Parts: sequence; structure tokens; C-alpha cells
Amino acid sequence: MGGYFNEMYDGKSVRAPYARLSDWMASMPADRRLEKQAEAEALFRRIGITFAVYGEGGDPDRLIPFDMFPRVFTGAEWSKLERGIKQRARALNAFLVDVYGRAEIVRAGRIPANLVFQNEAYERAVCGFVPPKGVYSHIVGVDIVRTGPTDFHVLEDNCRTPSGVSYMLESREMMMRMFPELFRENRIEPVDRYPEALRRTLASVAPAKCDREPTVVILTPGHFNSAYYEHSFLADLMGVELVEGADLFVEGGFVWMRTTEGPKRVDVIYRRIDDAFIDPLCFRPDSMLGVPGLMDVYRSGGVTICSAPGAGVADDKAIYTYVPEMVRFYLGEEPIIPNVQTWKCGEKDDLGHVLANLPDLVVKEVHGSGGYGMLVGPKSTKAQIEEFRELIKADPSNYIAQPTLALSTTPTFVEEGIAPRHVDLRPYCLVGERIELVPGGLTRVALRDGSLVVNSSQGGGVKDTWVLAE
Repeated sequence: MGGYFNEMYDGKSVRAPYARLSDWMASMPADRRLEKQAEAEALFRRIGITFAVYGEGGDPDRLIPFDMFPRVFTGAEWSKLERGIKQRARALNAFLVDVYGRAEIVRAGRIPANLVFQNEAYERAVCGFVPPKGVYSHIVGVDIVRTGPTDFHVLEDNCRTPSGVSYMLESREMMMRMFPELFRENRIEPVDRYPEALRRTLASVAPAKCDREPTVVILTPGHFNSAYYEHSFLADLMGVELVEGADLFVEGGFVWMRTTEGPKRVDVIYRRIDDAFIDPLCFRPDSMLGVPGLMDVYRSGGVTICSAPGAGVADDKAIYTYVPEMVRFYLGEEPIIPNVQTWKCGEKDDLGHVLANLPDLVVKEVHGSGGYGMLVGPKSTKAQIEEFRELIKADPSNYIAQPTLALSTTPTFVEEGIAPRHVDLRPYCLVGERIELVPGGLTRVALRDGSLVVNSSQGGGVKDTWVLAE
């Protein structure tokens, strides 16, 4: 792991944020560690914290690996991250309002028109419509990597339905249950107010026609969805109904929920289904997951959909390269957290550079996710590299490339003991009447030795993320 920034150690000395964890780590004998790991797995299994991986045969429901060694940020480090994340969320939402309106950023030549208007995530059904409070993306998941003591970069944005917040909350619950002494000895900022903050955010963007306390629901595709546990978990913590498309119907310009006491009007829908399935009368006619007529009610101000249909155009990996330009254009500021250097294969000069340096780069599909559809050059065989070369040549605009980042590492409990493993961070920024985020996020860890891919579908795990109180 030489050459990578280790977040716990500065040479042989322990960095200040981890000072109180050093003795804890040293006093953890192997048998106790294995005992605690088994305890954690049993608890996760009992309460049903699984994710689904399809297409590989066997039981698709798996436990997400949980690592007991927490990741720690100082209050000052978090303060910078928080300012940068909020800045980015403001710029992304300004961009969405703009491109579904007058598209001034395109008119000014700051973003190519084809990247926006020919993007498969651009929804013409919402052109000219401004959602309540001018917010399209209500939950922005910003993936951040660290490469040095003060060096942070945004790897990508998630503006539609970023998942994983249940793992952030349950990882904290697990650590507090298993190691209460750590929380007595360290002043750690809480994350358990997230459900309350999420409900407050959703209620704050109730539609114009709502003249009472808003009724909020979570719309799920159902229990076969890989994130269903999270949908039910959040509904329970927020005290709102978890519904499927068949539970809702449209009548008289409003959306109604079927209940045992008769129809109840719904004002805000936190949807966890893709745009294409929201309304079969507007998008895919074969969708059995959505609500017929929902988009008509949405555009007439009878209901708010969070995040808004069409928000996905802002988290396209080609659009990502222009987010710093959005910050300058809409906010008149310089980005607090920079992007990772990115080459767009759809541009001739960038394509030449990428093809000439494939063994050293990470290449991603523009619309890919979950660690799929990507090439990690230094970790790939010659055959894999050549196969990807042909894919890029066949459709250059479908790919972007980035340098192989020296992702920071944190100590991680592995079979042989304790070893450094690469991590990233996904904080969850809530955007409504105001912008807020809890101090922490989902730290994902690449459990395989030397791996830079942290996604759970690719063998990654999760850690509790601490922000120390100032």
C-alpha cells in the first residue's frame, strides 16, 4: 500500500483524529475481533440488512460486509467538505432549473447542447416546469475520494435516488451497540437525525395546492428491488407510508392513497423508482410500477415528486465534467472541492489520449453504475484492455476516463488481522427550503487487497464514519 495516504498514520506516528483508536485497536485480540464480527453479522442478518445481486445464480440476497474499524474526520475537515457539498448541490439544482427552462448555460456556450438535449436522462415532459422551491434533486449523494491530508476530489454526483443511507445509520447503531466505550471516550457528531431531516426536507417542498400538513409517502418498486430494505427502513424511521404504484391513484387533479379508512390525499412522493416507470401514460406504457396520470398532477402543482423526473441529466458522467463550470456560472464562485481530472472520449483529442494510455486509466460508461461497465487499467489483463479498446472505438461518446487515483486507505479488520484498504465517502445532502446534511456519510471500503473498487456489488463493504465535535 506504499504511496497511498494512510488516514491513520503519518509515517510511524498516529494522526490526531485516530489517537484514541490506537489503544483500542492494539487491545483487540484476534478471538475478540472474530467474536464481535460474528455478532455484527448476526445482527445484520436478523434485522434483514441485505442487498441483492442478480444474474449470478443462487440466493441473490447478501449481507453487506461491515468493517468495525471506523473512519474518522476532524471537525475542520468536515467543515470544508460540508461547504463544498452544499455548493455543489446548489449549482446542480440551478443547472436543472436552467436546462428545463431557458438553458442559459447552453446559450452561453459553457456546456455543449448535445450533451444536455440528446442525453437519455433529459426528460422533455418537464420542460418549462419549475418544481416547488426550484429544487429538482432533493437528495444529492456526492461521492468523494481523498488522496492526501488536505486533498479531496468529487468522483461523481448522484442526483436521482442515491442509495446507502440505511447503511450509514445502521453502521453507527451497530458500533454504538458493540463498543459503547468508544462513544464515551470520543466526542462524535450524531447522524441519527437524518430521518427527521429528510422528512422535514420533503415536507418543505409540498406543492402549491397543499393547504395543510403535507402527507409524505415513499414509492418503492417492491420487495424484489435491491434497495427495498432501505425503502422500508426509512419509511419506518420517518413515520410515513411505504407504498407501491398499485396503492396510489389519480383523481380530480390529485394523487390519492388507498387506505383501510378510505382514500387519503398524497402531497409529496419520495420515489425510489426510475423515471421510465413513474407514469405509464407519460413514459414506458408497459410499466406496472408507477401511477397512471401522475405526471399530469405533478405538472399542475397537485403533488411533488422527489427527486424530480429529469434530475438524472445532472449526474451523467459526461455532464459531471462541467459541474465546476456550473459553480462558476450560477454561483460566481470557485469550486471548493475539485473534480477528478476527466477525459471525454467523445472528443477527438481526449479519445486519442485515452486509447494511448488505457493501461494506466480508469474508464467508465457514461451511464454506468455499481462498479459495472468500467475498466481499471492497472488491474486489468491485456485481453481485457483490448476488449475495452474496441468498445470505446465503437461508441466513444459512451465513455469517460480518469487517472487511477491514489485513494486513501484506512485500517480495516481482515482475515489476517489489520491492514490498510482503500475507501471513499458518500455524504447525503438534503435540499429543500434549506440545504443540510448530517455530519458523516457512507464510507465504502474495498475489502479485496489492492482493489480500488468499493461498490458492494463488487465485493466492497461499509464502515461507520465519525466526525469529531470541535
